[in-house]
Amino acid sequence: MADSSLRQPIAVAGSRSRKAGKFQWGKWLLVAFVFGFLGLILLVPALNVFIQAFKAGLPGLLDTFTSKFFLNAAKLTLITAVITVPLNTVFGLCAALSLANKNFPGRSLLISIIDLPFSISPVVAGLMLVLLFGNRGWFGPLLEASGIKIIFALPGIVMASIFITMPFIAREVLPALEENGTQQEEAAATLGATQWQTFWRVTLPSIKWSLLYGLILTNARAMGEFGAVTVVSGNIVGKTQTLPLFIEEAHIQYNSQAAYTASLLLACLAVVTLVLKYLLERRAGIQHRGH
Repeated sequence: MADSSLRQPIAVAGSRSRKAGKFQWGKWLLVAFVFGFLGLILLVPALNVFIQAFKAGLPGLLDTFTSKFFLNAAKLTLITAVITVPLNTVFGLCAALSLANKNFPGRSLLISIIDLPFSISPVVAGLMLVLLFGNRGWFGPLLEASGIKIIFALPGIVMASIFITMPFIAREVLPALEENGTQQEEAAATLGATQWQTFWRVTLPSIKWSLLYGLILTNARAMGEFGAVTVVSGNIVGKTQTLPLFIEEAHIQYNSQAAYTASLLLACLAVVTLVLKYLLERRAGIQHRGH
């Protein structure tokens, strides 16, 4: 009886160790599958872009970087981002401040409208702008009579980029504001601070990491947007062609060197974005643990 009572716990422990071993094997197989899938889908194509871009050496890169069409595309992409990011920053902050820690009829609907660009195809968004501001759109004839050109021009590209990147800052800042609450703002108001002073000295420092994160995402999406910009720009070479459209055009024309070189530039932007995203998340996490 004593021997059987001793063997039972040993058998149970052995069964548990075998189950734990199987679980460990399954976990590592799953991790290996994830890394293999990411390598096949992301890392190998990205590595191929770098290899093909440097295939012709430094002269090939310089030929593309000094090309008139490439410079026009890079300039238009930069102008679009410079206009889009500040406007969406103002809108995102205003929207987040209006929605945070407040309950009113239609709040959920308003948040859903802000999230609308996440659920609509960029091509459809571009088509909506064409139907509104094109030559045969609702406002197109009136704008054309006034000498204002929206579609197939810079304003249309900017409007498409603003629409596509609209939710990023609002959706990053809103959770931070709700987590912080209103105690600090109420204390500042009690001490006689104006709303503007409260925003600059209390609210903005508490959401700075979320705001910077949203800025990085907005800038990256504005520079890399393809679908909506394709529809509203007309892809006119040297005039309304952004870097993603330049890459497509170069690829269609079998100019692989130019396509890969421009892709290298956007890939470097993506790497910088990921590094900044990691650093901001780490800094924000350290600051949160410190509080």
